[in-house]
Amino acid sequence: MTSSTTVHSPLRLYGRSGELAILEGLLARLWQGDGGALVLTAPPGLGRSALLREAAAAHRPRGPVLYATAAPDEHGLPALPRTADALLARLRERGAARPLLVCADDAHAWDPASRTALALAARRLGPGSRVALLIAADDGPAFAGLPALRLGPLDEDAASALLDRLTGGGEGSGSHVRRLPGVTGGLDPVVRAELLREAAGNPRLLTGLTRRLTPDQLAGRPPLPCPLPGAEGVLAAHADRLDGLPAHTRVLLLLAAAAQEHEPAGAGADALLLLRAGTRTGLPRDFLDGVLFGSAATEGFLQRAGSRVHFSHPLFARAVLHHAPPARRRATHELLAALLAETGDRAAASASSGDHPAPLAALVQLSCAAPGPDTVLAARLEAAATAPYPHGERSSALCRAAALTTGPPLRSARFAAAAEQAALAGDPDRARALLARTGAAGEQSASPGLAPYVHGLLALRTGPAADAHAALIAAAALLGPYDPRRALDALLGAAEAAWVAGDAPGYLEAMGRIDPAPYDRAFASYRAGMCAVLAGRTAEGRDLLRRCLEPAGPVDPVSRAAPTETAPAALLRAGVAALVLGEVAAACRTGARALAAVRTAGPDALLPQALEHLAYAELRAGLHAGARAHALEGLHAARRTGQPNSSVHLHAVLALAASVEGPAEACAAHCDAALAGAGPHGLAQPATLATWARARADLAAGRSEEAAARLGPLVRPGPRQGHFAARMLAVPCYVEAAVLAGRAAEETGELHAALAEFAGWTARTADPQAPAQLARCQALLAPAEEADARYAEALAHHARAGGDFERARTQLLYGQWLRRRRRTREARTPLRDALVAFQRCSARAWAERAAGELRAAGEQSPSVRPATDGALSALTPQQQRIARCVAEGATNREVALRLSLSPRTVDHHLRNVFAALGIRSRTELARLLGPEGP
Repeated sequence: MTSSTTVHSPLRLYGRSGELAILEGLLARLWQGDGGALVLTAPPGLGRSALLREAAAAHRPRGPVLYATAAPDEHGLPALPRTADALLARLRERGAARPLLVCADDAHAWDPASRTALALAARRLGPGSRVALLIAADDGPAFAGLPALRLGPLDEDAASALLDRLTGGGEGSGSHVRRLPGVTGGLDPVVRAELLREAAGNPRLLTGLTRRLTPDQLAGRPPLPCPLPGAEGVLAAHADRLDGLPAHTRVLLLLAAAAQEHEPAGAGADALLLLRAGTRTGLPRDFLDGVLFGSAATEGFLQRAGSRVHFSHPLFARAVLHHAPPARRRATHELLAALLAETGDRAAASASSGDHPAPLAALVQLSCAAPGPDTVLAARLEAAATAPYPHGERSSALCRAAALTTGPPLRSARFAAAAEQAALAGDPDRARALLARTGAAGEQSASPGLAPYVHGLLALRTGPAADAHAALIAAAALLGPYDPRRALDALLGAAEAAWVAGDAPGYLEAMGRIDPAPYDRAFASYRAGMCAVLAGRTAEGRDLLRRCLEPAGPVDPVSRAAPTETAPAALLRAGVAALVLGEVAAACRTGARALAAVRTAGPDALLPQALEHLAYAELRAGLHAGARAHALEGLHAARRTGQPNSSVHLHAVLALAASVEGPAEACAAHCDAALAGAGPHGLAQPATLATWARARADLAAGRSEEAAARLGPLVRPGPRQGHFAARMLAVPCYVEAAVLAGRAAEETGELHAALAEFAGWTARTADPQAPAQLARCQALLAPAEEADARYAEALAHHARAGGDFERARTQLLYGQWLRRRRRTREARTPLRDALVAFQRCSARAWAERAAGELRAAGEQSPSVRPATDGALSALTPQQQRIARCVAEGATNREVALRLSLSPRTVDHHLRNVFAALGIRSRTELARLLGPEGP
């Protein structure tokens, strides 16, 4: 080791605030006369040395710094004593006058004697030593037993900030991070996503990758090279540990790294496959059993989880493959391919086997062994990827087929097909990166229209609805002559884009281009029925839509499901038909079936939509708690699969649920989130629903003037009119708000016009609540001598339809009407019934309003707000426990220890707590649940 009392100026550190706080605490104790030791452990490239330099710079004004590191060509110079006693004595001597900080960098690479002396000296440092030891090392056992801080990868925000700084898009010139020459910002979003994905939170790797790309490549003009250059330094640092390992261990590590190549990302390797492969290569059986199924160690490289074997860090697996000689690596892939082919033969011979046969995995292994382009192997991969494998595996296989293809048209088509599968797998960033490899715009492709089709699918979930509609219409025209299935999907996607945008003519245009002849009766009925309803032929449309409410297998060619399954897409269409008809119970049943089908067979990209459809149907049925739970799960799925448009829809559903259950802050937060996303992307449907939700929360709080102002533009003719399929749902709230706000006289024409339109809609729909809501609106507008009868009519409809919430709203208005006519004794009964019903469906704000009316009617009622858990009653018991711990000031790690959970689980629940309570920070949570809160 060599020592120095000077270090380089520290770089700007990103995403290390927690680690820096721990180092600040160590230095603060040192400055007070209490030394100690801390080991910073991490794989190469995660910033161990940067943290040491930061600590050294912070300590330098207070005392001396001894910075020691391994020499590149010598492991031991006598700059420091190499025995523990001598080293400890020297350190205490140096720290006698002023506190001493010792930074031992890359200590795992020191010579054994120096490493042992350092570890022993660190263990003997005690209170009052005036010496602090900071040791940076890998994850090995050299410094086991000492206090340790393990560095993890940078989170997405920190890695993105570092990337901005590297490419000139970050903060001002005060940062020490060096910008890349020739780059002045304008980093392409697809390139950004690919760099962040490839770096996996490793700052050194991210820097290396970025520096090897040209400004044109960073701007997204030419396709990115594959693989990306610049990872060699980090991979070499990971591979440095391999040379000193036993031969048996190196062979097994190569097998494990190669066996992950045909698996989904993060799945690891199959232990049984490794056992067979290790046996074929001559590894001793007791060694294999010990590592794969026993307690034998592999120097911290491998970890077991059931029947799967994982590398402790993904870059270790890449380093092992990168470090292996090419001939040995190819031989390993060929061996695994042979073993997987044998497994596939046995699976094909067994009629009872429910697992996927192995040929696709075997072909992927062969592609890894291929020294160059291989036309035959590429064709075999493409053919195998059409089988019912998971979409992520199919995307990977098609990508490898494209890499083995020499002809640009066919290569572009295969990259586009791989992008389609990545989009279906819920990985839009990967899909865009694959689309970027399809070549320049206008370049010839073996599948014209495929790339525009995938672009349209991505825009449908992540971009403006109008863009998605136009792209998918154009793609359908290109696909029609040679790929009718994708052409149909493109037209259905274009229709969906028009629907969410509130573009009825665009919807009819897309659906009108579909020839229903090749498809089954249910699909043909759906197409014709939806077109008839939107064209104003309501009776005809209703009759047609009833024919597709219960789809059953075998399915039509629209689906990608197996012949004996019901396609999720067909079930979702049936749910839409049920909602258009007002058959909310049927919509809930079909939505639950669609969700089960998506969970069973995918695709993952459809999960947010399945949860959204079910949640919306539950809202219409008055099942607000179930809708909230499904919408929260859908919001998490939409974020995980990169679908911001789905997030907008789900925020609108959550706003509607919160407008019933509360709190008002949650409704406002979800409404704001929905409107913020709906505006730029032209999503009229969630914008209408969110505005309705906000107005309903205003009504619950007694702000009828604000509610009427929000709803008036939605239900009246004009450019701000709400979505054609949702605006009728808001009419009863508009009538109530206008009457309670005293605007009935000045808006008589608008109110009666809206009510007449609602009456026509009620006659056409099967929604069980509509007749009761119509009678309630008529009661609100009726003369005093007729209102009693109208309210009685509404309550009679409610008795037949069920639904606590809507019935309670009618009872509240009736009791309020009676009280204001001094019929207080009569008013108490409907008001009391309304209060109980609101409490039963957890409509807290509405219950408060009913309780206030009941007190005004002369009946003393206790407060309906729960004593201590009002804010928490919208949460699950687990979320309540976590919220209380966080409100007390506990960190996520402390909560995890207290409740025996993982920090990741705590983080997931805490995000849902914030969403449910409509707050954005731990400070707000503490304020909400503190002594002055509920």
